[in-house]
Amino acid sequence: MSPPSTFDINRERMIEEQLVARGITDQRVLEAMRTVPRHLFVEDAIRAQAYGDFPLPIGSGQTISQPYVVALMTLALRLTGSEKVLEIGTGSGYHAAVLSRLCQRVYTVERIDGLVSRARKVFDRLRYHNIVSRIDDGTVGWPSEAPFDAIVVTAGGPRVPEPLIAQLADPGRLIMPVGGQDVQELQLVEKHEGSVRVTTIEQVRFVDLIGAYGWPN
Repeated sequence: MSPPSTFDINRERMIEEQLVARGITDQRVLEAMRTVPRHLFVEDAIRAQAYGDFPLPIGSGQTISQPYVVALMTLALRLTGSEKVLEIGTGSGYHAAVLSRLCQRVYTVERIDGLVSRARKVFDRLRYHNIVSRIDDGTVGWPSEAPFDAIVVTAGGPRVPEPLIAQLADPGRLIMPVGGQDVQELQLVEKHEGSVRVTTIEQVRFVDLIGAYGWPN
């Protein structure tokens, strides 16, 4: 067996110091983040920073989220392995990759075609074949594949888009940053027996959710 690489060591440190130390103890979520090589989802020039406790730029004004935030949002969905998950905002593809280790299939939508093509190459390299992607306005969801057991929105908007609530299964869970363009609240939307309950988890900062049901371009 070959010795662990610097990336392996940094990834394990990320798990212990950024996730477990902050209360993320779900073993399935931790194992997914231990398995997915985060450094492959950023540019070569900043790979040494891939496991740092902060977001990183990925081009086109977008970012790869801080590892703790990825773990927190994933944990809130309570995935068991059989779910069909919709992600709005593919970005680097890292969050979709983590989700793909925890559910049956991930459908991810991104409006910037360059990001989609780059993420797709990494998915293929890692043989994450249960991720389906498309280029579109994510705020309208993916109607032809609805309903979804869980939905994760990786950009901040003024409100949860109505099409996404409509495409959420019952029961189902949706997580999204909601608020202004500087600071948002991470909101968990739970649909159960026809009613919708919203819980605020914590304050976050995300890039803008652009689209018909988000911020104007």
